[in-house]
Amino acid sequence: MRRVEVLSIQRVSASDLARIAAVGPAVRVTDAGGWFDGEIRETWPPFAAARYLAPGANGQGTRAERDALLARAEVILGGWPYPLDLRSRSPRLKWFHQRPAGASNLLMGDLWGSDVVVTTSRGAGNTLAIAEYAIAGIMHFARGFHHAHGGNFDHRAYRPLLIEGKTLCVIGAGGIGQDVGRLGAALGMRVVGTRRSYVPGQPLPAGFSSMGGAEALDGFLAESNFVVVACQWTPETTGLIGVERLALMKPGTILVNVARGEIVHEDAIADALDRGHLRGVVMDVYNGEFEHPPPERLWKDKRVLITPHVSGASDANRHGAIEVFCDNLAAYLEGKELRNVVDWGVGY
Repeated sequence: MRRVEVLSIQRVSASDLARIAAVGPAVRVTDAGGWFDGEIRETWPPFAAARYLAPGANGQGTRAERDALLARAEVILGGWPYPLDLRSRSPRLKWFHQRPAGASNLLMGDLWGSDVVVTTSRGAGNTLAIAEYAIAGIMHFARGFHHAHGGNFDHRAYRPLLIEGKTLCVIGAGGIGQDVGRLGAALGMRVVGTRRSYVPGQPLPAGFSSMGGAEALDGFLAESNFVVVACQWTPETTGLIGVERLALMKPGTILVNVARGEIVHEDAIADALDRGHLRGVVMDVYNGEFEHPPPERLWKDKRVLITPHVSGASDANRHGAIEVFCDNLAAYLEGKELRNVVDWGVGY
């Protein structure tokens, strides 16, 4: 029986490692979680290393020992951050699984556009936690809680909104976006959304009253009170929300971004806030979040909430990355098609 060498370079629990090994007798799993922390600290921007690595985490083994692990691997389970030269050091690598859902996380390394099959955990992340974050952000500004940060104790400043009957636009109605829509509808919102793969006439996800492809976005923005960005970052979505689309939004719109910072033009956001066109902006991401702190112009504005990419965190871990990986590993052993394969041309 041919043995399939699976290398985990992500910290994974003993029970999850056992689940991977149990996929089939051909699977041999090597746990190297944390081994590459020192390399990551040396090659990633200091801001990212300080943010994602535990203090004093410098990896394990020698460079030669880590190279030997990579040289044997046919399949690698990775996460974030990761060694940027993974492809060049893994000559036998056929398949890499990215534990997070976002393919754009891999843009910095040499796996992007390579001959290696790459899959992600798209649709299997902590989607409900992220959706609750988006709704909480809308509620924060709808109720005027941003006025409760000290200073003038003036009830006239609040101008609270009743969200029932308002329109919510979800940009990117995938796993996260569909949960956002379902929660929004449960609160009485009318929910519309876009999805790249949407085919007219197909059943709408729960809670949505209307859906379309990218061409429907401008019309949806013009009729919406709240906008949640939950799409993948690709060349097509870079700068998707800029001056022109902000102008399409109603005065007093609340904008939430739980996708990637590069999708939203931050200077245009700041200008729209200066004009009083937006009621509030919630950003769990920002452009350059792995390199430097948030932009000061937005960070100091009480109408902007910026958090350090924590929308997926909660006391209940519902992340399904290991399930996706094990299902794919079973398919890989049988020579079947894998789920969530990244299309380099599309960008996810």
